[in-house]
Amino acid sequence: MTMFDEIDPRSPTPLYEQIAARIRVAVAAGDLAAGEALPSVRKLARELRVNPATVVQAYRDLAADGFVEMRHGQGTFIQEVSPFLRDEERATRAQELVRKLLIDAARLGIGADEIARAFHAEIGVEIHE
Repeated sequence: MTMFDEIDPRSPTPLYEQIAARIRVAVAAGDLAAGEALPSVRKLARELRVNPATVVQAYRDLAADGFVEMRHGQGTFIQEVSPFLRDEERATRAQELVRKLLIDAARLGIGADEIARAFHAEIGVEIHE
């Protein structure tokens, strides 16, 4: 399983945004360390079966946000990210997970109360009504 397994070409979110988001999450989680090289544009495009321009756009967005440094002729490397950005990225990822859970639950006809009870039961917190 790779960090890009959740890339979904059918998603309304553009592919370059999905790629950049997965890299941000990997950095926030500590799965990618400062100085680590990302796959080359061609290699990642081939692996994901996307146009190389899609990967370039993802890498450019990450560079603009300070997550990576693009070194001409050498590749793209993870930058040192402040703890604040890592915390912010974790919070963003948590929101994405909750949003996905709510969408999936709604499709199954599961209401917010049921989700809250299940969540609290899973983490061992009792709800008093």
